[in-house]
Amino acid sequence: MAIGFAMYVHSYSGGLLCFFTGFSTIIYVMFVWWRDIIREATFEGQHTSDVQIGMRWGMLLFIVSEVMFFFAFFWAFFHTSLSPAHDIGGIYPPNGIDVLSP
Repeated sequence: MAIGFAMYVHSYSGGLLCFFTGFSTIIYVMFVWWRDIIREATFEGQHTSDVQIGMRWGMLLFIVSEVMFFFAFFWAFFHTSLSPAHDIGGIYPPNGIDVLSP
């Protein structure tokens, strides 16, 4: 889907078709995956209490990892902007980079 979008934005032939093929595939996989999860939990009874606890821990750890990712991203940004390296002239933004006017 991402490659198809990039192709479409850059006016390559077939880019829109590639984008919609990727988008359709993602929607199909999401539908089938969630259908199977609901079927396993509701009709087959495979989600025992241990499995449910494992799924909750998995979701919690996923959310924590995303929080840590954004924390690290903004930490790096603020560290670079508040104490710029000597290699870039000791100023932020470096010379030659135009920034948007606030």
